[in-house]
This record gives sequence, structure tokens and C-alpha cells, in this order.
Amino acid sequence: MNLRKKHDSSFPVKAIEYCLDEAGVKLGDVDSIIFYDKPILKFDRLLETYLSYAPQGLKSFMMAMPVWLKDKLFMKSNVRKELAKIAGVSEKEVQNIKFSEHHLSHAASAFYPSPFNKAADLCLDGVGEWATTTVWSGDKNELKLEWEINFPHSLGLLYSAFTYYTGFKVNSGEYKLMGLAPYGEPKYVNEILENLIDVKEDGTYRLNMKYFNFATGLTMTNDKFHKLFGGAPRKPESDISQKEMDIAASIQVVTEEIVLKLAKGIHKELDVDYLCLAGGVALNCVSNGRLLREGPFKNIWIQPASGDAGGALGAALALWYQEHSGERKSLNEERSSHEDFMKGSYLGPEFSNQEIKTYLDYNNIEYKLFEDEKVFKEVADILSKENVVGWFQGKMEFGPRALGNRSIIGDPRSAKMQTNMNLKIKYRESFRPFAPAVKFESVENYFQHQGVSPYMLMVAPISNDKRIELDEEQKKLFGIEKLKVKRSQLPAITHVDYSARVQTVHRETNSRFYNLLDSFEEKTGCPVLVNTSFNVRGEPIVTTPEDAYRCFMRTVMDYLVLGDFVLDKKKQKPIENDTSWKEEFVLD
Repeated sequence: MNLRKKHDSSFPVKAIEYCLDEAGVKLGDVDSIIFYDKPILKFDRLLETYLSYAPQGLKSFMMAMPVWLKDKLFMKSNVRKELAKIAGVSEKEVQNIKFSEHHLSHAASAFYPSPFNKAADLCLDGVGEWATTTVWSGDKNELKLEWEINFPHSLGLLYSAFTYYTGFKVNSGEYKLMGLAPYGEPKYVNEILENLIDVKEDGTYRLNMKYFNFATGLTMTNDKFHKLFGGAPRKPESDISQKEMDIAASIQVVTEEIVLKLAKGIHKELDVDYLCLAGGVALNCVSNGRLLREGPFKNIWIQPASGDAGGALGAALALWYQEHSGERKSLNEERSSHEDFMKGSYLGPEFSNQEIKTYLDYNNIEYKLFEDEKVFKEVADILSKENVVGWFQGKMEFGPRALGNRSIIGDPRSAKMQTNMNLKIKYRESFRPFAPAVKFESVENYFQHQGVSPYMLMVAPISNDKRIELDEEQKKLFGIEKLKVKRSQLPAITHVDYSARVQTVHRETNSRFYNLLDSFEEKTGCPVLVNTSFNVRGEPIVTTPEDAYRCFMRTVMDYLVLGDFVLDKKKQKPIENDTSWKEEFVLD
């Protein structure tokens, strides 16, 4: 069963079954089972926080307690029960369940898969058990906690407070706030630094909790916060005003400055050349780009699944290296190397051409099969004519970014591509930028970026020679009006501040996507494509050929490429309703 539920919080049965199957083992073969945080410590923080703020927060407390007392507090027994169902054994037979501290899971997910033998490790998120910011030193297979900042003082929660205030959903809308920032002016930086947060020279900080409600309330901000910024939070889905754009710009500037100060302080304190990053704040790719360009480290490496999704990976790695003394091999630490231990983050399910053909034939779907890699030239020709293509290949990506296997792709030279893809295919806000995928060898020809960025976690400026300078009238535009102006030779991926979230594509980690870029360059002279995740707003990225076909048919995508099979929308029979889909059909 494919649930197709974004941010599904239910027990990850399918994910566990997939991992066991992929490894070729049964649950009984597994030595240890580990969960990515410690619920008892988190519950301790919850109780202590409510006691500290009492009698405030009673309503929130009464809502939280039933959930904790029913499920979260007894995580070990719940995990044992669910795993016993998967294995078909009694609960007594599921043993050796362990728990890692939340920030250790983050730190391990960043350091151990990185190419660095020795590095500092900075973890920034909302909150784990108590910690919100931690600094670690990593050396071969050892990770040592150096220091931490604890709840309620949190850079992640500060950013989420502004996410909430500008009308986006906390824990999923932060990237929208980041994308909105270039449309505004950082007019509120002083208000933030003088009232909300006290930042020291080394980047350590404290929040002024008089302005926030997240510690015990049901909202992120309070009336004092709203008064400071001139009114109540924007209602979700309502029009975005210049005020929200200016607020987004302001908190983005503050975040970047704090991260840079932290990095400089850590570099001075630990005297290391390399830095690893994890935690939700590490997904702020604008901040990451500045840190790479302006920071003191020779190179940085960011876990592609930096949020809590990567916690399970980190917990497992921490257990393997620290308790089982796993051997850690050395790799190339230089910025130009694509090597790390994440395998390009292509860790999910894949489907062979035969499986795809079985699905297409079973459902009488019309297609054309291209053999001997002729598919790349065919798709390059299709893309050069401003068609939008669903691109479904190989192993699904792990993490929040589509990296060329479950992608919607287009021609970045097209002036209409961004608007069309946002409004007609992704069904999302028009201001949202799209990312470029570029052959690694060509990245410096198009972007002010040196080195690799395989996980789309770095924002870099467009090269000066690719820019189109604005005339005097265009310079006077503000807000969403800026979107209408062509700013570079690649307008579909150029944000209003001449930036782009860059993905470098490497033949060694994704030969098919690289070959497509190669063919597109041969056809057009351009080694760059628009790359966005293969899904519509509100849905998770597609996993199976069936998911891909359904998404293809529900949007105005022009073509779908499943492996070596090319589907033309004009030749498809319309789907009248979902009852036509045969849910019992499962690919082996």
C-alpha cells in the first residue's frame, strides 16, 4: 500500500520493510535497533518548561499530555509492538532497542557520511530533547560534544516564529520564507536584534521570551511580537504584502549573520579546516552559500536529509561507530571532490524497465521505448522546445530535494518556464524559485560557485557574464513585480537577487541525469536544466511509476519519461476518476 501522505507521522512500516529488503536481511538478523531521540528527556523538558511558566500554558499542557501518555512516553514498547508485527514474532523476541540523543543523531548524520577525517560539526534546529544548537568535534570514528545552547533559546524556533507570522506552516514552510526574502528589504533587522535576540560576537545567543509563545502556548508568537511588527500574523493563503517580504528579508539576514559568527567562533575554538552541518537550519541554502564563500573553513559538508528525517540514519551511524567500533575509511576532503558516503543520496526504491513496461502494458498506457541510450537525445530535443518533462529514473532520492531521479525538468532559458511550472504544474506560489541542475564541469561558467553542490544545498550568484542588467524603470520595481523582469540568460532559474540554488551533477553518482544534461548541451549549448521535485503541492514526491503517471496526468506536464519509456501527454487517455486505478496491482 502506498499511502501518499506528506509528512506522514504514522509508524514507518513501509520504510522499514524496504530497508530490510534492500539489505537482504530479516529483522531477526539485526543486532541493534535505535531510535533517533530520547522521549524521556523530551518529556522532562516539557514538564519543566510548563512548571517554569505556570500558570501560563495550561490549555497547551492539557492538549499535550494525552498524546504523551498514550504514545510518545512509551516509545520503546510501541516500537517493539510495531516491529513484532513486521517480523511476525512475539514482542518478547524484539530486543536490544536503544535510543540516541537527538543532537547526537544530527551530528552523526553529518560527520560520518562526510568526506572529512577531522571536522567541526554544527547542529542547528528547533529543539531536540533540550539542545537547540550543539557543536561537536569529529575525529575518525569519534564524536565529542563541545558545547550546546538549550531550549527555549533556538535559532530554528526564531526562524519558525517568523514563518508562522508571515502565514506559512511551521516545520514545512520555512523554505518558502527563505524564497520570499529576496523580494523584500531587510528593514526589520534592528527590531529583531534589539528586541528578540541577543547575539554575542562568537554567535552564541539568547531569545527574549517576552515576545514568543512557543514554550507553552499554541502559537509561535504573542501580542507583544505582533505589536512590534505592526499587526497580527498574515492569514494562510491570503495575499502576500510587501511587509511579509521585508520581514522575510530581515530574518534571513539575521540568520545568516548568526551562522557566520558561530562558524568563525567554532573555527577559532577548535582550529580545524572543515565543517559539517545538520539540523533543520542547515537546509537554509542561502545561509550555506554565504558560509562557504565567506566563512573560515576550507570546505563544508551538509547532510542532505538535515532535518529529523536524517535522524534515523545518524542514530544508526552513531551506534555503529561509537559502540561497535566501526572502521571509517578516508576520502578526498577537497572542495572539488564529489566523494562522500551518501552515494549521491540515491537510497530509495527503483524500478527496472521490465517492471515499468509491465505496469504500462497492464494499464494500456501508450508509450514509445528508446533503446541504446537514445532516450537522452530524444528528451533533450523535447526539452529544447519548451516542454515540461516528468523524469523518473533509478533509485529515489533520500531527503527533501529531487536530485534528478524523481524530478520535473525544463529548459532554463525559457522566460515563461518558472511561472508555468509554479502555477500550472506544481500549483504553488508564483514567487517560488526553481533550482538549476548543472554538469559539474560547467558550474563555474554559470555560477559564482567553486566546488561541488550535489545535494542542492548551496545558493550561489549567477555569473556576471550571464546576467542581464536592469534599466532604470526596472530597478524601481518592488515585491512580486520584480518577478516579471528577465535577469539572466537562464531566467527560469534566476531569482530576483541574481541567485540560484545550485545542484552539481556528477557522472559517477548519476550517469543518466548527467547524460541527459550532456545531450541537452549538445543540442542547445546549455549544460543546465530546471530541476524541481516530481510532485504537486501538498503531496510527497512520487515513488512508483503509478505515482508518476497519476501526477503527470493531473497536471499540464507535456511528457513523462519512465526509464527508457517516453509518454506523450497528447496520446494519453484522460483519467476520469481515481476508481480507474487498480490499487491491487503492485510491482515486484
